Amino acid sequence: MSPGLFGVILVNAMIVGICEPTQSWSDREDRGLLQDSPESNILLHEDAVYQFVNTSFSFEQALRYCSGQFSTLTTKGVKQDETGVQQLLSKSNLTGPIWFDKRQKPTAHPAFSRQTSVLPGLSFQSKDGFARLNTSFPSLSAVSVCMRLQWDPRHKNISTVFSYAAPVFINEFQLRGQIDESKEKKSPNKVRLALLIKGQHNPYKAELPLDKDWHHICTTWRAIDGFWAIYVDGKEGDSAKEKIRTASPKDIDGEGIFIVGQDQDTFGGTFTEPFVGNLTDLNVWDVALELKQVQVLNACLPLTNLRAIFRWQDWNLTVNSSVKNVSATLNCPGPTQINKEECEVFTDWSDDHAQYRIVPCTQTHPFICTINKERYLKMKELRESMSSNPSPFMQHLMRLGMTTEDILSDTVDGQSWNSVSRLLNLSEQAVLKEQKKLEGRDMISLIHVLSRAADLSSTANRSRRDAEKLSQSFITLADSLISQDNASKWDSIKEVVKGPMAVIHTVDRMMSNLKSLLMEDTDSVQLHSQHIKLQVQQKNLSERSESSDASVFCGSDMGNRDCISVPAENMKELQNRGFKKVTLLNTWYSTVKCLSEREENITFAPIVTDGHLRYRGTVLGSSIISSTVLGDGQPISMTIHFTLQHSVSQNSSVKITPTCAFWDFDLMPDGGGWSTKGCAVISTQDNSTSCYCNHTTNFAMLLLIYEVHWSTQDEMSLQIFSLISSGVSLCGLILTLILFVAVGVPKSDRITVHKNLIVALAVAQLLLISSDWAAGNQEACWLVTALLHLFYLSSFCWMLVEGLLLWSKVVSVNISEERRMKLYYVLGWGLPVAIVAITLAASLNQYKSEKYCWLNIQSHVIWAFAGPVIFVLAVNFVVLCRVVMVTVASARRRAKMLTPSSDSKLQTLDLTWAATRPVLILLPVLGLTWLCGVLQHLSVVLVYLFITLNAFQGLYIFLVYAVYNSEVRSAIRRIQEKRKALSFTNCSQPASFLPSQKSASGSWVHSLPTQSSRESSESGTPITSSTVNSLVFKNERFKDESTVSFTLKQANESQTVKEKTTLHRLKPYPGMKT
Repeated sequence: MSPGLFGVILVNAMIVGICEPTQSWSDREDRGLLQDSPESNILLHEDAVYQFVNTSFSFEQALRYCSGQFSTLTTKGVKQDETGVQQLLSKSNLTGPIWFDKRQKPTAHPAFSRQTSVLPGLSFQSKDGFARLNTSFPSLSAVSVCMRLQWDPRHKNISTVFSYAAPVFINEFQLRGQIDESKEKKSPNKVRLALLIKGQHNPYKAELPLDKDWHHICTTWRAIDGFWAIYVDGKEGDSAKEKIRTASPKDIDGEGIFIVGQDQDTFGGTFTEPFVGNLTDLNVWDVALELKQVQVLNACLPLTNLRAIFRWQDWNLTVNSSVKNVSATLNCPGPTQINKEECEVFTDWSDDHAQYRIVPCTQTHPFICTINKERYLKMKELRESMSSNPSPFMQHLMRLGMTTEDILSDTVDGQSWNSVSRLLNLSEQAVLKEQKKLEGRDMISLIHVLSRAADLSSTANRSRRDAEKLSQSFITLADSLISQDNASKWDSIKEVVKGPMAVIHTVDRMMSNLKSLLMEDTDSVQLHSQHIKLQVQQKNLSERSESSDASVFCGSDMGNRDCISVPAENMKELQNRGFKKVTLLNTWYSTVKCLSEREENITFAPIVTDGHLRYRGTVLGSSIISSTVLGDGQPISMTIHFTLQHSVSQNSSVKITPTCAFWDFDLMPDGGGWSTKGCAVISTQDNSTSCYCNHTTNFAMLLLIYEVHWSTQDEMSLQIFSLISSGVSLCGLILTLILFVAVGVPKSDRITVHKNLIVALAVAQLLLISSDWAAGNQEACWLVTALLHLFYLSSFCWMLVEGLLLWSKVVSVNISEERRMKLYYVLGWGLPVAIVAITLAASLNQYKSEKYCWLNIQSHVIWAFAGPVIFVLAVNFVVLCRVVMVTVASARRRAKMLTPSSDSKLQTLDLTWAATRPVLILLPVLGLTWLCGVLQHLSVVLVYLFITLNAFQGLYIFLVYAVYNSEVRSAIRRIQEKRKALSFTNCSQPASFLPSQKSASGSWVHSLPTQSSRESSESGTPITSSTVNSLVFKNERFKDESTVSFTLKQANESQTVKEKTTLHRLKPYPGMKT
């Protein structure tokens, strides 16, 4: 990384400070939201409209009804919806219960997914192996023990998985197992399990598969009715109720010993029946778990409402030395469908709070749909115009026997396949054969028709040919809606439908709904229109190994192609997890212009660049390709690779950056937006990009457009110029430090601050020059990044100290020099160390940029540098303004006093120079040249200026604070005079005539002319007025003798005192003569 580029990045980091998911369906002859609804069932709120549907539907039907009307079901937790429902029910004299949707939106594929979990485990391979739970057990009226096992098929004898013994009774609770050696098969394939409870041995009936997989085992028992059960992989393997012989059933005794992997023939010892295999995730509860709870555990999910008396994660175990630690990789089946069958209904309003209760989703209740008021009015306008003044498309359908109600109505339950199919066919004929041009209101009607068709029942008595015919008409109509001919018409209906992604959503639903009919008697079906290609493919993973090969789907059959694939290793993993059949639903859309110029659907920030690019916008630059994976009929979210062709820039002044993205239908309230979460670029060529995403959905390539501020040649020139100027700056800083140390500049707080600033800047410049070398080594780059962060922060902190020191000279500060320097050291070195340490500890993984040896400007880490820098610049700017004000005021007073009758133009020039001089002198040490970096994005000339001012900072400091520093020059002059004096003395005088190095009197009085000197003057050179008006005194701050003369001028006493005070305050920096 070049120093100039680094500087630009720093400043740039400082200043950087759906389409509606239109689902619909049909049932009876209930009218839609705008059709014949009684006024009492509609409430117009401030910015929303609520309609009460007084027909009992299931929850799924209610959701689909509202979506079909371009509205949504009222949502729990949304205050406006709850208030609107209360007002509407009161207005209509109605009561609950009514359906309410939950606020959390479902994920793209929530139904089913296998999960991978890694836990620590124990491997029992010796007859002496065991582990003891270090837990005190109370008396148990109920108990559940759950674990995961891998059974070793080589061990044929009876094994004890765990045993619990109490001091009063040994065989309290045990799980035992034995391999079922079937005579009919050459190799065993299962283990039979049995429970031993309070000495009573139950039969070996529960079956455990004997393979290499981990299996979940749960055993439960309760004393109240004697019920016990063994669950294997979330299913009941065996259960029974013991006969209760007494009125008060006896509990399992407490204070016992729980041993894993062995039987206890005596209390805590005499192990005789070892378990051979692997075990993990063992937990013990003092309750008898129900089947639903066991299924939750089987899915690798925690029981949030129960506290275990022993938890595996606590690892409170004593393990025998023969037992080895292993890592258990679990392929969990994922969440089951049990908890998804419960929904919520609004029941009443109490104490200004809505009251809800949970009911089965299959129950039927009324519901309320809500719609944006602007959308409501637009839909009302479109429907009324459709009835009073039908479009040519609608007129054609009416001539074929269709009515407006046939197209726009929403029937319920049992909509006819024939009627929907006929409506699709007639619409297809009107659009394609009759070439009827579509208007915006026609597009809304067709989306409504497609939405109804997408929800046709797949259980209807229909053949694969019927399904293919309907699907072909479906995608042909969808193609016409998203064609380029209709691209401009989407703006006219944007208040109702946000864009063409609504059409893609209906295609996805249609494929998922009709896949079973389409795959009847075949493994692959492919349909296509002019710009849409659709494929349904099925693979039986259990039949042959070839079925686990990568699955590839490509859009075009010729030339450069857009392709999407499921990697072979992922297909193999599905097979290993036990999936038998995989169905792949793939689609490709070549001409979708979905919201390509609507920035509000872009939910991610543009990539932060190094300053030579200016972000101009983001557009859709490719086809859209999608994939849905079904494992054994349930959606699975898994890794997808895809490659898409995209346009390239033919203009050297424009740069295009491809970004992998997907359309998230739940991202925005009105239907969704583009997102990059979980996606990354694998490789980019001239006109195509390959991507990786960790989920399945609709993918596309977004193009981020940047305006190039300077060319590659300019960038190379900037790098060379930056390297040269940084080298010169480093040399200047080193020479300045050498001069300060070598020539004996008198010590003061100002010189000490200068030295620390120079050291920090010099080390930072050296690190910056070497950062390109460090970029090739990861560890070295990390070290350089942290050190750059530290020393640049320290440089700015010492610049802040320079400002505070200058302020203390202008404004009286009653702090001793010693205390002040301690504060300065803490501020200059301690604060940067603390900031760097905290940043590393808080965000180590996001600390360093991937491209440069510098902070990651794509994350919030950059503010650990930019924040302090902005603060320092703000403070120093205030200090500089104050210094300029004091300097100008002092210069104005002196000018009026000394030259009251001089030319006003000369006074103006003097005042201008008085204001300009401190700015030029103080800019490098206060760091204010960094302020010009704010404007560097406007022109490459400003970039060169910024690099010049900052990269030559060291040279500037050398010239101003060393070469032209009166103290440094005086120190050099003293050294020269001392050498001359020594040389002259050694040549012409005895050593005794040399003046003392430290005069005892040491007063400036000794330099005044004596009587003898006056006499000699009278006889020699006469005393001039300049001699009389000069005062000569000896400076005793230095080790050698020197004289300093001041010119004396007549002035009144008060003015003289005032000017001395001003001079004293404004003379901390060289060259600031007032």
